[in-house]
Amino acid sequence: MNNFSFKKSVFIIAEISANHGKDFGRAVMMIKEAKKCGADAVKFQLYSPDTMTLECNNKYFRVRHPKWGRQTLYQLYQKAYTPWEWFYELKEVAKEENIIFFATAFDKKSVDFLEKLNVPVHKISSFELVDLSLIEYVAKTKKPLILSTGMATLGEINEAINVVRKNGVVDISLLKCVSSYPALPEDINLKTIPDMEKKFCCRVGLSDHTLGTVVSIAAVSLGAKIIEKHFTLSRKIETPDSFFSIEPDELRELVDNVRIVERALGKIYYGLTDKEKQSKIFRRSLFVVQDVKKGEKFTDKNIRSIRPGLGLAPKYIKMFLGKKSKVDIKKGIPLSLEFIG
Repeated sequence: MNNFSFKKSVFIIAEISANHGKDFGRAVMMIKEAKKCGADAVKFQLYSPDTMTLECNNKYFRVRHPKWGRQTLYQLYQKAYTPWEWFYELKEVAKEENIIFFATAFDKKSVDFLEKLNVPVHKISSFELVDLSLIEYVAKTKKPLILSTGMATLGEINEAINVVRKNGVVDISLLKCVSSYPALPEDINLKTIPDMEKKFCCRVGLSDHTLGTVVSIAAVSLGAKIIEKHFTLSRKIETPDSFFSIEPDELRELVDNVRIVERALGKIYYGLTDKEKQSKIFRRSLFVVQDVKKGEKFTDKNIRSIRPGLGLAPKYIKMFLGKKSKVDIKKGIPLSLEFIG
């Protein structure tokens, strides 16, 4: 029985990916550190070089990227993949730390493996969004499903969503994503997030490959309910993903700031808050600013709108100007309707 459900607050995923650097102890440390930083989940990627690509050195398989170039896809994934035999123990570590553990599946074999592991939620990467047979296979688990949408057209997202829904998955999340590493802020187009939510009637978040945390925090203000960021213990530990990943102090800052933004978003509300009631005294109101004798006319010289807000509202000043006072009034007294009868 899968009892997992997304909580009402923003769900923050620390994407470990290749940042363990093939060091099991470091992978364990990363799970523990992610928990300390306040992340809701840690996510790995489940593939091997052979399930991902071919060991081939022709022009089709050579990587062209400033950080990943001068090697083949097979060589890149050889460096980056997480050994499958780690997963059972890593899941136990996450359980002990009380942090959600799951992984991205890249083919049917990895889906089957994750099902044996009984992960509570599945994830499809941007690059696999067009693999509808894989999406159909994952959807048949009926578990909550997160789909990243980097590079995807509106039509491609719609095709994937239709496959998922036809197979009975109710809990669907889409992640706005730009599949470049690192991604530039001007390419993110965060305004797409509320549009995606409206078009596809599902939870929407952000898989953020920009440097730093600002874009993720801004996404929450536009309605993002999931934030996924690549996480490393230190960018000085070089791995295929380290150069665009955030470190523990940044993850902690991200979590803290997202929680502040959530509180600030609040609800639609007009009027005084409880704290503002204490500040109301500093509003302007109408006061007598020069002594006024009985029978003397009120003018803009002897009555004015000033602080504090203990008199009549400034909008009533026209009721007084040119009228005679019924009483003597000392300077510094709040204006009252009784003064003009």
